[in-house]
Amino acid sequence: MIAGRSRPPHRPARAVTVLVIGAGHAGLAMGHHLARRGIDHVILERGEVAHAWRHQRWDSLHLLTPNWQCRLPGQGYAGPDPDGFMGMPALIAFLDDYAGRLASPIHTDTRVTAVQAADDGYRVETDRGAWRCRALVMATGACQVPVVPALAEALPPWIESLSALAYRRPERLPPGGVLVVGASASGVQLADELRRSGRPVTLAVGEHLRLPRHYRGRDIEWWLDAAGLLDQRFDEVEDIQRARRTPSPQLVGSPAPRDLDLNALSERGVRLVGRLAGVAGSRLQFAGSLAMHAASADLKLGRLLDNLDAWALAHGWHDALPAPERPAPTRLPARPCLGLDLAGGEIKTVLWATGFRPDFSWLRLPVFDARGRLKHRGGVVAAPGLYVLGLPFLRRRKSASLYGADDDARELSDHLAAWLARPGHGVALATATGHT
Repeated sequence: MIAGRSRPPHRPARAVTVLVIGAGHAGLAMGHHLARRGIDHVILERGEVAHAWRHQRWDSLHLLTPNWQCRLPGQGYAGPDPDGFMGMPALIAFLDDYAGRLASPIHTDTRVTAVQAADDGYRVETDRGAWRCRALVMATGACQVPVVPALAEALPPWIESLSALAYRRPERLPPGGVLVVGASASGVQLADELRRSGRPVTLAVGEHLRLPRHYRGRDIEWWLDAAGLLDQRFDEVEDIQRARRTPSPQLVGSPAPRDLDLNALSERGVRLVGRLAGVAGSRLQFAGSLAMHAASADLKLGRLLDNLDAWALAHGWHDALPAPERPAPTRLPARPCLGLDLAGGEIKTVLWATGFRPDFSWLRLPVFDARGRLKHRGGVVAAPGLYVLGLPFLRRRKSASLYGADDDARELSDHLAAWLARPGHGVALATATGHT
C-alpha cells in the first residue's frame, strides 16, 4: 500500500428482493404494482424523478397523446383540459406528484454502473455502493442514445451537427439554415419549429408514418384506443421486430390541435428532399426515393382510415360522427432535389432526428442477440428474474407511452411474483446479512 493512502472502508452490498432501475413513468408504474403486492423493492434513478423528461427534451415539446390518456396506475389526469396536450413542466409535475404518493423507496442521484449475475440473483454496482437483488427490472427507457448515422462524421467542420436529444430551442443554433434529417414525430416537429422561427429549413425524408391529428371530429388517439388497435399484443403480430421498428407517427401535441404532415410543412416553406444517402466533401447526396416513401405513407394511411370507418360502422358510431373524409395526397416538388453543396452557405446546421436506442452498456450478462439487441419475450428477458419495461411494443402497441405502462407493469409484476414464489426464489433478501 502506498504511504499516506488507505483503501476506502469495505461497504457490504445492500440487499432487496426486487430492484427497479429508472424512475420514469415505467419504473414508477412497476413500483406501484410491486408495492400493491407487498414485494420488497427499491427504485434507483441516475438523476431526478423523470430525469430524461427534464433534461433530454426540447423546450417546446408536448406529448403526442391527449391529457385524458395521461394516466398511471391509480392516478389519472384531473385538470380542466382533457383534450389538451401536456408540455414538459406539466408532465414533470404529474410524475413528481405520482412519485410522492408511491410507497416505493426511490434513491435518486444513483447511477448504475454494472449489473452482474450472483449466486442469489444479481449484483448491481452504483456510484453510491452496491446492491444485491433476487429480481431486477430495467425501466431506463428507449430513448437514451441517439442513433446518428456514420456519415455524420463526414460533414465539413464548419457545419454544426447535433441530435434531437441535444436540441433545446432555435436561438441556440448558429444563424442560418437547418437540414433536419428524419421525418418521424421528432423530425417534423423540429422542422416546423425551426421554420416558424424564420429559418430556411430542409427536411430529409425517409420511411414515415402519416396520421391526421383529427379524423371525423375525434382525435386520432380516440380512434386508435376505441378500436382496440393500441391494445394489440406482441404475440399477435407476425413480425414483432419489424413492428417495433415502426416510425413514430407524424403528429404534434399543441394548444391548437393541427396536422403536421409533409403537406403542412411544405406549405410553410420547408423544402422536402429524399433520404440523406451520403456526404462527399461538402456535397450532400439525397436518395431519389422521396416519392416512393410518400406514396407508401399515403397508402398505409388510407388503409388505416378504411379500417376505422369499418369499425365505426360495425359498432354503431357511423351515424353519430361526421362523414368520412380523406387527407389530400402528399404533394411533392416536380423535380426532386438530389444534392446540395454545403459550401454555398445556406445550411449551417444538421439536426439528426434519426431515432434513438436504449443504453444497456452496464448490463454484463449474455442476454443480447448478434445485433446487440436485448433478448426478451414481452419484457421477460432471457435470464432468470430479469425484466425490461418501457420499450416500443414491449407487450402492446401502446407500451412505450405513459398510459401503456400500467398494463405492462401489472402483467410483468404478475410474472415476477410467480417466479419469486417458486421454491428457492421466495426469500426476501432484505433480511439477509448483506455479505458480498
